[in-house]
Parts: sequence; C-alpha cells; structure tokens
Amino acid sequence: MIVKNEADVLPRILSPMTDIADQILIADTGSVDQTKEIACKYGAQVFDFPWCEDFSAARNFLLEKVHTDYWMWLDADDLITPANLTLLSSLKSSLPSDTDIVMMKYITAFHTDQSPAFSYYRERILKTSCNFRWCGKVHEAIILSGKLLYSPIQIEHRKIKISDPDRNLRIYQHMLANAEVLDSRQEFYYGKELFYHKLYREAAAVFLHFLDNPEAWLENQLDACLQLCYCYRALGENDKAMNLLFKSFQFDVPRAEICYELGNLFLEKSAFISAVYWYQQALNAPYCEQDGGFFIPDCHDFLPLVQLCVCYDKLGQYKTSFDCLQRAAKIHPDEPCIIQNQQYFLQKHGFS
Repeated sequence: MIVKNEADVLPRILSPMTDIADQILIADTGSVDQTKEIACKYGAQVFDFPWCEDFSAARNFLLEKVHTDYWMWLDADDLITPANLTLLSSLKSSLPSDTDIVMMKYITAFHTDQSPAFSYYRERILKTSCNFRWCGKVHEAIILSGKLLYSPIQIEHRKIKISDPDRNLRIYQHMLANAEVLDSRQEFYYGKELFYHKLYREAAAVFLHFLDNPEAWLENQLDACLQLCYCYRALGENDKAMNLLFKSFQFDVPRAEICYELGNLFLEKSAFISAVYWYQQALNAPYCEQDGGFFIPDCHDFLPLVQLCVCYDKLGQYKTSFDCLQRAAKIHPDEPCIIQNQQYFLQKHGFS
C-alpha cells in the first residue's frame, strides 16, 4: 500500500489482511495523523516516501522490497468482505504456480442497496519473478503479460472521506507544463479528469485526439466515445453526441452502455420507437466484464427497462410498459423511480 493520513480506514483493511499476508509493506507519503502507528500495530513494515506527484514511483519503491513469490496491492480505503477473504485464503493455498497475474473485480460505486453500480477488473496479485512495474504518474497500472487467472474474488473501494478532487488534474497539468508527452493511457485519463472538472470543450478535444492514436487500447477507445457523448450533451450538442456513439461501432460490437445512451438521445427527441430499439439492444448486449473496461451492470437491465417503461407508456402500450417496470422492480425495488412509477400505474391504470 501507499498511504497518507488514512488512520480512519487503515484498521478496516489491515485487520483481515494480517491473517492472509506473509508481509505487509507500506509507503507513507507524509501522514500527520496516526497512520504509521496503526500500520505498525498490525505488523506492517512502514517506509517513508517523500511525495513526488508520481503514484507509480511510490508503488515501485515498495516492489524493490518484496521477498515473497507473489505480491498483492491494495488501497487503504479498500475493503474485503468475509466471504471474499475466505476465497482469498483459499486462492493463496491453491494458486497454480504458472500463474503470472491474478485479475479481480474492483467495485468502486454502489447502489443504496449496496449492489455494485460500477466495476472493472484489475491486476491484483502478481508474480514477483516477472519483475512487473507500475506505469503512469496518475491512474497507475501494470502492463499485462504472461498467464492471467480471473478470480471470483471482489475488492470493494469504500471511501469515507473526499480526497483532493484537483490532485490528478494538477499532476497532469504539471506534466504538460514540463513538456512531458502523455502516452495513450495517460491522455485518456487526462480527458476524464477534464470532464470531471466540467471542462467539457477541453475534454472533448483531448478525447478526439486520443481516438486518433493507433496505440490506444480498445476498451479506452469505447469509453472515450461514451465520454465524448457526455461532453457534447453537456454542451447541448446532441447530434455530435449521437455521432460519437455510432463511431464506437467501428471499434467493437455495441456495448450496453453505448446502446443505453443512444436510447436516451432518441427518447429526448420523442422518437420512441427508435429509443425502444436501442434500449432493447442494451438488454441484449453481451457481457464484456473480463475485457477489462469499465462496467455498469445497470445498463444491461435496470436502466433500459425503466426507460422502456417510459417509451411504451408514451406509445400507449400500457401493459408492456408495466411489465418492463415489474422486471426493473425485481432488480432494485427501492429505487425512487420504481416507487413513483408504481404509484403512477396504480392511479392511472389500476395496475399493481
């Protein structure tokens, strides 16, 4: 781990990991709370690492100190449920020795019912002898190679405080000011940081340039089309947004997230039949979780079903509309839109 001022969450992850890890290595980048003392309490080896606006440098600093056959990374505000901890313990004792990288689902957003709202697979356990190293000052990652094993183990990212929202953008801007050339992955995430800061025109320019890069990763290309859609919609340029979503079909088969947004654009134009078509495509889109891209499970079922409810109601197909609502209610029964629509159908059509 690399940490700074994580006293509030550190016991939550270190307590279970002391039963699994043979060694806990922590790089502290300048804590002024009880982070280091807490880490030592759980048997961690703590090293001071002067912060240099480079996450990879901090993580690679720790890799030089690894002496076990494999190593696993975590963030201080990650969480491992008891069930996943049991799976991790089992994996440790049964991992085939020819495995180079273990991939695990990383869940970073949750619904009110605590079901996953946003996830993606990350390299999580890596073979030390392969000499993997982190790349990228921000949103650091390992270049995948060798034999990969996809594990059912899930790691949850559970923040309890808001970190500096400008940090990542600041690092990218500092890199550019120093004439550093962003590789394709860094350019992609730079565009996302601009989008998060509502700098939509600037973000769009970065994403468009990124899409022209032949070295860009497929999953990032698809997401860049989606991000461009969001940018153009925020700028009131819906025709451009639609064109970028259709452009994504040049890269791969239509993804549920893309089809869902196309449905939304047609719905806003009151083109209900076209909207129905694209929401249905979202429902039928293949699951591509293990391709490594960002995954929004609700785009495969709940969200298009809610919108199909709206479309069929507008088309006067009330029974079909209600059926879609009932299917959506089985997924997230307590969502406000479900409750409101159930009341609507009861009052207007007597459906319950």
